[in-house]
Amino acid sequence: MRRAIRTDVHGQLAGVWVRGPLPTGAAVLAPNHHSWWDGYLLAVLAWSLGQPFTLMMTPRQLRRFPFLRRIGAVDTGQTRELLRAVRAGGWAVIFPEAALQSAGPVRALHPGAAWLARASGAPLVPVALRVVLRGAQWPEAFVRFGPPCAPDHLHAVLTELLAALDADLLASDPDQPPAGYLKWLSGRASRHDRPSLASQALTLLDQLE
Repeated sequence: MRRAIRTDVHGQLAGVWVRGPLPTGAAVLAPNHHSWWDGYLLAVLAWSLGQPFTLMMTPRQLRRFPFLRRIGAVDTGQTRELLRAVRAGGWAVIFPEAALQSAGPVRALHPGAAWLARASGAPLVPVALRVVLRGAQWPEAFVRFGPPCAPDHLHAVLTELLAALDADLLASDPDQPPAGYLKWLSGRASRHDRPSLASQALTLLDQLE
């Protein structure tokens, strides 16, 4: 299952870029949720670091995608499993907006992520996510981690972090990643990145002359 998810990310996105201090131990991750890819992106990041990963989903979503239980997804009634996962040193991901939202600012937050951080004693880490079409043929994913924050400040901190990511994208050349972002995973090449057969033939003719 992990291989299938990595293949999806690698084959359907142009790449994944990351900025900010990634947690190295137990953490409650609180990302905005404005893209279908969000859970996959955080799972792939966790696995690449050797970090145990658990993701909270709604029962309805898990009924639609039951195979996600095989990679650590639990439903909203399984808070004990999340608590055990964090206390064992893993990442637990709770989308505080509760459901997929249209791209835009952070919406009203539900208390689950803040509660889990308090109950487990693990740091609460805000994460800003964007999956956007820029200068490549395929969407690019950008993930910006913030420093741990107090549960009561999560909405303000996540709002500021997402605005900073949007500003980074707005100020950057569409053909280049924003300054300060590390390419974490290469993805699918655009057509303009792959020479056509005609251009390859012309290059070969030039070399023969």
